[in-house]
Amino acid sequence: MKRYLVLEDGTVFAGTAFGANVEKFGEVVFTTGMTGYQEAITDQSYAKQILVFTNPLIGNYGVNVDDNESIDPQCNGVVCQEVARVASNWRMRDTLGHFLEEKGIPGISGVDTRKLTKILREEGSMKGCLVDSDNKEEALKRISEHDYSGFLAPVVSTTKPYPNPGPKRNVVLIDYGVKHSILRELSARGCNTIVLPYTAKAEDVLRHHPDGVMLSNGPGDPSTMTEAAKMVAEVEKQVPVFGICMGHQILALANGAKTFKMKFGHRGFNHPVRELATGRIMFTSQNHGYAIDPKSIDPAKIEVTHEEINDGVIEGIQLKQYPAFSVQFHPDAAPGPLDAVDLFDKFMKLIDEGKESNQNA
Repeated sequence: MKRYLVLEDGTVFAGTAFGANVEKFGEVVFTTGMTGYQEAITDQSYAKQILVFTNPLIGNYGVNVDDNESIDPQCNGVVCQEVARVASNWRMRDTLGHFLEEKGIPGISGVDTRKLTKILREEGSMKGCLVDSDNKEEALKRISEHDYSGFLAPVVSTTKPYPNPGPKRNVVLIDYGVKHSILRELSARGCNTIVLPYTAKAEDVLRHHPDGVMLSNGPGDPSTMTEAAKMVAEVEKQVPVFGICMGHQILALANGAKTFKMKFGHRGFNHPVRELATGRIMFTSQNHGYAIDPKSIDPAKIEVTHEEINDGVIEGIQLKQYPAFSVQFHPDAAPGPLDAVDLFDKFMKLIDEGKESNQNA
């Protein structure tokens, strides 16, 4: 069956339909990961986006029950050059096509993804749609009329608190679209984690008596997260804070910085980042279309700790007055390199130092 990817500039790519038989609209973005299509599709940071895979073949090892980063993924489409006709892996429980069909996500194969990616790199990420009709004018009209709200936390966040039990440190995690791999890293360190919705206020967080607070990843425009920034501005004075991706941007906003929309973002599992204090280079998993504006940073409040080697984008900060830090990339990876997983240990150290200080006070 034919399917068409239509971009807002009028470019049309024809291909073969797979996945769900629905039409979807969204921001068209690309990821450079060679593997990890399941984790990318189920990453809630891709909510309402149409995801282009630059790797020419996906689906070859199917889908399994262990590597989902969410139960109900919210991405609005998958674009690839080729989807494997036969999938094989000892952990496989489903094919990619059937998985997308069950989750209501349309896919299109047979697309020249090199050409498409070049367009997105030169022109920037743009609005688009996956449709089964070749009526370009109608598709463009619908693209222009579609609501592309940048406030997406309500789409992906939990509505009620829930526990992720452990025997050691008490951590409150604010869910802006959390990846399961973050919870796995906290569990591996014995954390007793309470997950709260994005609407949590400072008093909601502190009534759980946390030893530390995590701010998760998530989709959308960070400038819409004003209430979250107000909450963080209060909580950071009380306990250690660690932010990842959207959480990184919210920590910056809470301390007077601003964010901006990037031309085409960083999405993939091979982004080199430099730790400024040591010069150490790490390869990282990334998925973000916004970044911190370096001109907006108050050096009396915020220290930049990491930067992207390719374009100099700020990839990490820490506060000078409080035990709080954040990174734009994903130290939990899933998939990708584990070069930065020790940042979770840094968070544990800040928690333990805070608890010891309170006991001695």
